[in-house]
Amino acid sequence: MDNRERIGLPQMLREIRRMVYGSTDRRATALSQLKEAEGGDPFKILIGTILSHRTKDENTTRATENLFSRYKTPAQIAGADPREVRRLIRPSGFYNMKTRNIMMASKQVVEEFDGKVPDNEEDLLKIRSVGRKTANCVLVYAFNKPAIPVDTHVHRISNRLGLVKTKKPEDTEAELVKTVPKRYWLELNDLFVRFGQTTCRPIGPKCDACTLKGSCPYYRAEVLPRRKAS
Repeated sequence: MDNRERIGLPQMLREIRRMVYGSTDRRATALSQLKEAEGGDPFKILIGTILSHRTKDENTTRATENLFSRYKTPAQIAGADPREVRRLIRPSGFYNMKTRNIMMASKQVVEEFDGKVPDNEEDLLKIRSVGRKTANCVLVYAFNKPAIPVDTHVHRISNRLGLVKTKKPEDTEAELVKTVPKRYWLELNDLFVRFGQTTCRPIGPKCDACTLKGSCPYYRAEVLPRRKAS
């Protein structure tokens, strides 16, 4: 019997919500902050997601605030001085590559999609630097369309809790789409990212503070044996 059957997915998500929203660490994810600050502007969500690749949320927030204080539209970024764009997004890291990516993505939005970010996965995946995670983030955070963006937090937590047994994020997404009811898709990324930042951290997870540890396969298989051996 797996973890979903023992405690039930709805109960699992209720417990995670309780821990996330009851935590003294009330940080919001970069994309949820951007959605609130920019009213869910699809272009800004797209660029913010590209800037979030391989960096921390606080760095993404700084980079997006810098960039959007200077440039507001796809046409403006597409026609910008790359040196200025690099300077503005420097906090996000990998700024040379990301400058090329966001300028090319902006140009594509202007030339191929009439200045409007598409609201479907097929067209989103045609844009430079947009993979499934980025496309799904745009669908969820910009268009309020159900999808499951799988980043390192979602991949790690889904495996730790026994929701999936996968090696790659793309496999995690495929399994979650099959097993998680669609009514939970919109909140799953934001909820798991916050949980991963505050409690179920990649290194040094706060298992003692987690109300799911009694039914958590990772806790039983990895944490308890180490404690018993010490």
